[in-house]
Amino acid sequence: MEYNLDATGEKLGRLATKVATLLMGKNISNFEKNVVVNVKVNVINVSKLDISKKKMEQKEYSRYSGYPGGRKVEKMEKVIEKKGKAELMRRAVRGMLPVNKLRAKLMKNLIIK
Repeated sequence: MEYNLDATGEKLGRLATKVATLLMGKNISNFEKNVVVNVKVNVINVSKLDISKKKMEQKEYSRYSGYPGGRKVEKMEKVIEKKGKAELMRRAVRGMLPVNKLRAKLMKNLIIK
């Protein structure tokens, strides 16, 4: 099954919620949380997402290497400059999927254009 979603004028979090639900197969009547559903989700026009100026200045993405002083923080503006809005979409959906062995397989079914 294949879903095509248009990101024009959509809020990032609301669209990411829809995408994560479709990827997990929660909209299908025979949902099983331990099975990867054969679903592809295409998200088009990601560059036209509706992200407020305040959100771009305040939202931070952080990661930690495990070493003392190894915390790295990036603002949303910098992520958009480096990798574009597609990376924001990818990070938002990834954060909404369950943290287990299936997450990588589910993320392969997400196509962002």
